[in-house]
Amino acid sequence: MAAGRGTVEDVVSGGPSADFWRGKTVLLTGHTGFKGAWLAFWLREWGARVTGLALPPVTRPSLHTLLGPDLVHDYHEVDIRDAAAVTAVVRAVRPDIVLHLAAQALVRASYREPVATLGTNIMGTAHVLDALRGVGETRVALMITTDKVYRNDGRSQPYREDDRLGGHDPYSASKAASELVIASYRDAYLSEQGVAVASARAGNVIGGGDWSEDRLIPDAVRAWQAGQTLQVRHPDAVRPWQHVLEPLAGYLTLAQALWHRPSGAGAYNFGPDTGSAASVQQVLELARKAYGSGIVCYQSDSNGPHEAHWLALDTGHTEAALGLRPRWSLQQALQHTMSWYRQQRQGADAAALCRADLQAFLAERSPA
Repeated sequence: MAAGRGTVEDVVSGGPSADFWRGKTVLLTGHTGFKGAWLAFWLREWGARVTGLALPPVTRPSLHTLLGPDLVHDYHEVDIRDAAAVTAVVRAVRPDIVLHLAAQALVRASYREPVATLGTNIMGTAHVLDALRGVGETRVALMITTDKVYRNDGRSQPYREDDRLGGHDPYSASKAASELVIASYRDAYLSEQGVAVASARAGNVIGGGDWSEDRLIPDAVRAWQAGQTLQVRHPDAVRPWQHVLEPLAGYLTLAQALWHRPSGAGAYNFGPDTGSAASVQQVLELARKAYGSGIVCYQSDSNGPHEAHWLALDTGHTEAALGLRPRWSLQQALQHTMSWYRQQRQGADAAALCRADLQAFLAERSPA
């Protein structure tokens, strides 16, 4: 690790351990995306040996690019729909732990390109899991899906891990189907081989460095930085919002727990406390206050593609199994997020901003 980087120390209990991750060989797919870049940064800070497998970033700017060329130890530009290429990387790296984040992650994009979305999210997941067959060094494979894997029946109750899977839009359907693939490979092949396979279903994430299309906070930042009015389609839609560091801490903690206790393999929800889901309008009002300016036009758009009105996760199983509780409130998450964008716009270094947020997050103790 480069001297003088100011690495983040493991200063709290009840979460991931720097000592555990230091020196681990990790295969991280999708490290060029928003969440993947944050996770690669965290692992680099903690001294893990990370191999990245991904396509080039799709946004300009991108957090991956801003964080520099040494974000991962080794980068393989591979489409996870290419089974042979995925297998070649896995067999060459022979990772201790696999963290699979690569995906087509946008709902509206899935309406435009359903077949590509299904191929990436279903077969891409199968390719990663299939490549692990016979790789004796791998002990944990954590596959990241989404809170949208549940068959949303319009109820105002949080979804539990054993609720029915489904999906109206191609993105949700592809992720629900990937859950079946994950369970099948775990039960039919990898459990017997000694690989603990789990899926992580995370709620809506926010944080500095996301420039994706059709996401609430990136859309707001683009509009407000350009002095334009943000047009909002569904102000009353409710989602389980959380800072990106919350689920990433969960992923690292879960992988760490499975290393020591593989019997815990299964599905886990990661989101804010049950009952803390908030509407789009509530989020934007907090974001505008944290940013210091911005105009929003709220409207109801009944002509756009279907979107669920209400979605929240029951995280009781995750809390009981891993001892995890959210560290930041929604207000804190938005304050850190909007401050990140504002400072980066003014010329601050992206790595320094991420490091400051990570240090603040680890220093914050979870509520009792």
